[in-house]
Amino acid sequence: MNTWLRVTLFVLGLTEVSLAQAAVDSYRFAHVTISTPWYIFIFLMMGIFAPFVLMAVLAWRNAIRKSSSETSDGNDSSAE
Repeated sequence: MNTWLRVTLFVLGLTEVSLAQAAVDSYRFAHVTISTPWYIFIFLMMGIFAPFVLMAVLAWRNAIRKSSSETSDGNDSSAE
């Protein structure tokens, strides 16, 4: 019984120490510094702005492809 109690207290002590270290690390990452706006900008660039850029590129490419197919169809019909 005494050994079991010691092991339990040891495990609880290790858990408490690791939780304290995690709390210190979370404060470091949650702390606002001068570079925080850059981190926010990079996150927004990847997560929100990049799909809009991709959508614009694909719409432009599709419009160019449609206009080239219409002009080639027009040339074929006028040649007949």
